Amino acid sequence: MMAGQPIGEAEARAADCWFDVDKVAGDPDATAWKRRARLRQARWRQARGYPVGAHPYRGGSGCSVVGSRLALEFAVSSGVNFLTPGALAAVRRRVGYSEPHQMLNADRVWADLLSSMPLCFNLFGDLDGDAELAAQAVRAWWPAAPPGEIAVRFEHSPGRRDAGFLGNRTAFDVAFDIDAGGGRRAIVGVETKYHEHAKREPRPRAAVIDRYIQITEESGEFADGWQSAVIGTELQQIWQDHLLVLAMLQHASGQWSWGRFVLVYPRENPSFARVAAAYRRALRDSAETFEARTMEELLAAPAALAPSTRAAFAARYLGSTP
Repeated sequence: MMAGQPIGEAEARAADCWFDVDKVAGDPDATAWKRRARLRQARWRQARGYPVGAHPYRGGSGCSVVGSRLALEFAVSSGVNFLTPGALAAVRRRVGYSEPHQMLNADRVWADLLSSMPLCFNLFGDLDGDAELAAQAVRAWWPAAPPGEIAVRFEHSPGRRDAGFLGNRTAFDVAFDIDAGGGRRAIVGVETKYHEHAKREPRPRAAVIDRYIQITEESGEFADGWQSAVIGTELQQIWQDHLLVLAMLQHASGQWSWGRFVLVYPRENPSFARVAAAYRRALRDSAETFEARTMEELLAAPAALAPSTRAAFAARYLGSTP
């Protein structure tokens, strides 16, 4: 399957991959990417002979076969959604405990080949539990980050529903929590996108919007006119994720002295490529707390991940070699 190649309906249906949810109104490029990404995962499963999954994940009467999912019982027992022993170990650690008010869907993590959460474990899971490798990767990807011991935390928030932060349930897909010394911490919060497209969202509720605007303005990172460019648009979700880093930097405890929010997406995903560029334009040229990186760019840093991990990830998700 070549990059950019459109997927025909007959081809997708034969792989149980033709779904209306992949059609993005008025955006044929995003539609083509979503259909291509889903079929890529189905073919990865088929090539290995793994049993097909369903919607809902647990199957049952009236369920639909979904080529880009694994049979749930098989997925949980085998762990084949994960490309390396390190990624699988990171998943098992994370699903073994719960953060307050978390929204982690374990069935999706185990059985959904297309979901960006398992992808996140596959991209960063080898770094969890290996402090030296994590420090090496952070230095390669974000050299401006302060040195220090790093904890890798998946589906993480410092305080969901805590009014001292955002008062909502926003969390990072993965966070690199750095002990910067002297009681200070630094944070790299990452949001991964794969098959998704950016959607226009309604303006946040009156009960929270003032808090969001306060954090935004106090950061000094945003250009004049940012509200009309961001609030109630396709950029709003990125903004709210970015706000979590800004809220940490402004927290009353004063413990976070450096932070960056990083949006990570495949180069082939046209929706997030456009949105990342538009969001950057809503920031001041001097802004340092937001960054957009393609997965290809992360894989191109040879010091960050083992060659075998880079190769397996690129082959499965990007249809390429790193």
